Formats: sequence, structure tokens, C-alpha cells
Amino acid sequence: MTLENIKLDIDYVRSQFPTFKDPLAKDWLFAENAGGSYVPKNVIQKLNNFMTSTKVQPYAEYPMSKIAGENMDKATKIFADMINAKKNEILIGGSTSINLYVLSNALKHFIKKGDEVIVTNQDHEANISPWRRLSKSGAKIIEWKFNKKNGELEIDDLKKILNKNTKILAVTHCSNIVGSINSLQQICELAHKFNTIVIGDGVSYAPHGFPDVKELGVDFYTFSLYKTYGPHLGLLYGREEILKKLPNQNHEFLDKDYPYNINPGGPNHEELVSLIGINEYFENVYNHHFKNKKLSIREKIMKLNNLISYHEELIANPILEYIDNRDDLVLIGKNKIQNKNRAPTISFFSKKKSSKKISEILVKNKIATRNDNFYAWRCLKALDIDNEDGVVRISLVHYNSLKDTNKIINALKKI
Repeated sequence: MTLENIKLDIDYVRSQFPTFKDPLAKDWLFAENAGGSYVPKNVIQKLNNFMTSTKVQPYAEYPMSKIAGENMDKATKIFADMINAKKNEILIGGSTSINLYVLSNALKHFIKKGDEVIVTNQDHEANISPWRRLSKSGAKIIEWKFNKKNGELEIDDLKKILNKNTKILAVTHCSNIVGSINSLQQICELAHKFNTIVIGDGVSYAPHGFPDVKELGVDFYTFSLYKTYGPHLGLLYGREEILKKLPNQNHEFLDKDYPYNINPGGPNHEELVSLIGINEYFENVYNHHFKNKKLSIREKIMKLNNLISYHEELIANPILEYIDNRDDLVLIGKNKIQNKNRAPTISFFSKKKSSKKISEILVKNKIATRNDNFYAWRCLKALDIDNEDGVVRISLVHYNSLKDTNKIINALKKI
């Protein structure tokens, strides 16, 4: 059976999310998923169970504590398997912003005067400002600028600025404004020729398919778990060879205990355990659609990634086409999703109305979205877009439906 013959059962998927039956939320079309997604019932149950039965200091021998610690370890191991990492190569911190700030504090010890750090102007600020701060340690900051005509980061432009002095390259896997998916694999191959450390920001990519970090070849990779159907936490992957060398950012007794030595304060216990629920949810979706139950966690994720991508193309392409064909609306980025070249994160603005006004119209039609710069203010500045008014962003994920698509288009027709 081909993938095209296996379509995502959207009714089943939505039945797993209590929010769609909640009195406050059930009548709304949620289209601000790039800011944070809904959570399935498995996550809520895991969080509730932990708070009820095991809300104690973990890793002692009495049962409540022992179970708490075991589940914390289980959650970490599961997520490592989901992205093809080792358990000691990932940490769960408070947020992506915090994780990258701590990482930059650790890496700054390897920066000498004259070293170069490349950042882009397409990224979310979380993966720009921590690295720009390294100028205080003597680094020269080089900006990889995107092509203003199409919003794309061009590989040929990267080749011009990479050199033996480039110590760090921070780049987004997927822009939260342009929506384009950058080839991290190709970027890493180029950067590693100069022994450059590559930090990939997967915050806008992971909600649409968990990556294989080994296949990408990144040295560090991060994403927000509250955007991948979980609680407000951030995951950071780091290649073990580099993690071993990082100076301690935590308690003194954790000096050599990576990756905990770059996770000050450690993870939030109950929210970490609730991550097991994310995997349970995807296991349920897999079992609902596929027969082969003997595959590994990562193999199942790969099949689900393809299933989800196909569904997201179906629901996003009509909106992209409609906006692109409107003379008064300006679409940012590619006008079609094909071969996973962009995410269903759709940013646009009007030549006639403010983004705030358009957002208000959508909200009046019970479409939950907003106008903003979405912390990608450098990207908007390069596109000559007012950072205060920003763009309107419609961000969909796999639990959105074709019914949602039609409702969005009908609302846009009223503008």
C-alpha cells in the first residue's frame, strides 16, 4: 500500500485532543500552532498521575520516589530514541531560549579574539542573540543574509563567508516566518570542512516531523516541546564528543556529568514525565494507521513523519495558493509545499490594511491567530515590514483539517 493510499484519519487524531471538546475552545479554529500546540490526553494523564502519586523528590528507594525517577529516565530515553540520539546527548530544560543561552555561555570559553561566528537574519531571536553576545568574548559576528526576493538562505552565500576562522554557525532548520526548510545536512557538510560547530534551531520544524539528528549531522539541535504537543519545556541535543568538553554550568559536583552540567537546576520533574504521553500519542496514531508493530520508535516516527507531511500539504496548499493569487496580499516564502520544502507556517501582509486589522477580522470569524513579528524581528526588518504591526501568521499542524482550510479561505475572502 502506498502512502497516498494511507490518509491521516483526522477524526481519530482530533479525538485524542480534549481541547476540541472543551467548552471554551471547541468552537474555535486554532491556527497559531507555531506559538504552541494543543496537547493530547496522554500528556495530560501523565502529568496528572505524576502530580497525584509521585510528586516527591525522585531517585530515592521508597516507591513514589523510585517510580518518579524511573519515569523521568524513561521520558529522556524515549525522546532520545525519537530523534536518533543517545540518552546522554539530550537534556530537557525550561525553554529553547534558556537552553541556547546556557550553551552559548559554555561555548564562549572556546572563543578567542579573531574567531568568527555566523548567524542568519532569518532566524528566531532565540538562535541569534546568544551567539551575537559572543562578540564580548572577542568573536567577530558574520551575518548570513537571506535573499530578499524569495526569503531564502542561499548556500552559495554561505560558501562565501565560511572559512578556517569560523568557529560557530547558528542556523534555523525552518523559518518561523518564511516557512522554508533549510538543508541542514548540506550546511553541516560544508561547515564541518572548517571544523565549525553547527547549532540547528528546529523549533519550527519539529512539530511537523521529528528529525534524525545523526542524519542531519548537526552538532547541536534544539526545539520547543510545547510546540510538539507537550508541556512548556525545551529539548537540546548535543554531540557527545563536544558535550564532554564543555565547562560546567551547573553545581560543582556535576562538573563532569554531561549533559546535566549544562542544565542548571535540572528538568521540571512532572513535565518531563508527561513527555512519555507524547510518545504514547504517536504510538496510538501509528497503530491506528499501520499494521507492522515490530518497528523501532524511530522507524515508526519516520512513517508518521511522511503521513503527517502528506496531510499538511493537503490542508496548507489551498491557503498558500489563495493568498498568492490575491493582488492585495503579499505571501512570504514559497507558494506551494512539495517534497517537504516548507512548513505549513504561512505569513503574509496586506497592501491595503494593517496586519492587526486582518488579524482582528480572522479572530471575529473564530480563527485563533494573530499579527506580530514572532521574535523574528531581524527577518521582518530585512523585508522592510513594520515590526510593530508585523505579519499575519496562519500556522497549521496535523490535527488541523480541510474543514479548517475552507474556513480560513472563506474568512480571507471577507477582507
